[in-house]
Amino acid sequence: MPSALPIGDPAPADGVLPPSAAEGAESRDFGLYVHVPFCRVRCGYCDFNTYTATELRGVRQTDYAQQAALELSFAVEALRRSGVPARPASTVFFGGGTPTLLPSRDLATVLQRAREDFGFGDDAEITTEANPDSVDARYLAELAHAGFTRVSFGMQSAVPHVLRTLERTHDPARVPRVVQWAKDAGLQVSLDLIYGTPGESLEDWAASVDSALACEPDHLSAYSLIVEDGTKLARQIRRGEVPEPDDDLQADMYELIDDRLAADGYQWYEVSNWAKDDAHRSRHNLGYWLGHDWWGVGPGAHSHVGGVRWWNVKHPAAYAGRVLAGESPAAGRESLDVSTREFEDVLLRVRIRDGLPVSVLHGEGRHAVAGLIADGLIDAKAALRGSVELTRTGRLLADAVVRRLVA
Repeated sequence: MPSALPIGDPAPADGVLPPSAAEGAESRDFGLYVHVPFCRVRCGYCDFNTYTATELRGVRQTDYAQQAALELSFAVEALRRSGVPARPASTVFFGGGTPTLLPSRDLATVLQRAREDFGFGDDAEITTEANPDSVDARYLAELAHAGFTRVSFGMQSAVPHVLRTLERTHDPARVPRVVQWAKDAGLQVSLDLIYGTPGESLEDWAASVDSALACEPDHLSAYSLIVEDGTKLARQIRRGEVPEPDDDLQADMYELIDDRLAADGYQWYEVSNWAKDDAHRSRHNLGYWLGHDWWGVGPGAHSHVGGVRWWNVKHPAAYAGRVLAGESPAAGRESLDVSTREFEDVLLRVRIRDGLPVSVLHGEGRHAVAGLIADGLIDAKAALRGSVELTRTGRLLADAVVRRLVA
């Protein structure tokens, strides 16, 4: 089953935030995340909050769009009562699960409610995730007509035995077709890859990278496989049925994709993300890394506004009960203190190519910069300009860099 929610303070039923959430809001972007928690099957490596049809227990996927629309309207009123100034959404991101298991009209319904309740900024970025086997040309054209601007396909691999280990159900030969259908509809395209799957060789990974590049996407993400406790994959490894991911091999795989993407004109802008140019970066995800505000809609969705973070109840039935009663679906929340916000600022911003200002570091953290330069983990010239920017070796050891910067 999906991982447990954090432990926090009780969240009020009216959703009103403390006064501190409104401070400085005008200087922060505002985004919307819509979690669609439905999947045909649960992949063995996944610990996201997702449910197959047999696990829904009394709720229906067909009712979800209206429930999400109710939370959007609730959000507008809760923010107003909290004194948070109204801001149009600069980004909207539908994630999952598999959002495209819902009919395109359902995604359009939720998007239209977001447009009516919040308004969208100029050139708003509106993305949905999709599995390659969950859409066709007509579906993608309908998304574009509804106002979507971008689609992120879960490609993961082009190698059949790797997909089988991950329990992904799509035919890799379908990926180029869905990418072309999305482009024909006028949508920007991102491809998501996973590396380090048990049994995946460096040659397998190279084949997947080359296959992804042949599709000429606007954006690529590549994430190392992390074995999460409680997943089927973790149990398989514990029983010795498949080997554990190899850290050294994963490092070689990261260097391979970074080299091949750079040679093809892509620029890294976050440790696991590359884009053809600045215009094709994921602005929604940049909002997370830069500490901006977002409201997360749906079961288990997380939100953040002005240093206040909260998370919704996990099961779709519990979620439906709350929103239909006009209550906040939040299960708990926390107000981040100054030291926690500073730590998270370093943790997230150091991962992006634009870097972290040296001026935000304190004491031992600032003193650590010289040693990190000597170890080849941050760029010396950038540091002289006052910015902590990771070298490629630093990207591979980003967590270790953070530990030294917040010491």
